[in-house]
Amino acid sequence: MNPQNLSDFSNQQLSQKLKQLENSKVIDAAIVGLTVGIAVYGAVKSGFGFFTLFPLLLAYIIVRNSKNNKILARAIQKELEDRG
Repeated sequence: MNPQNLSDFSNQQLSQKLKQLENSKVIDAAIVGLTVGIAVYGAVKSGFGFFTLFPLLLAYIIVRNSKNNKILARAIQKELEDRG
């Protein structure tokens, strides 16, 4: 869903997508917390290595994706406010 195409959707569809983005924000935070915890545990238990850095790489990818979701959520919120 691109910000240019937001005008094609109804208010109900936009609010539903906004709720999905809010739910994904919570899931993303839980996954990032889990991966950071795994990385810390791996570093304490056996030092730094592939299995320490891989969860951190995964967390970085999730955070980068959540930034895109945040931009989309702002665009949806602005579109809903413009419509009234």
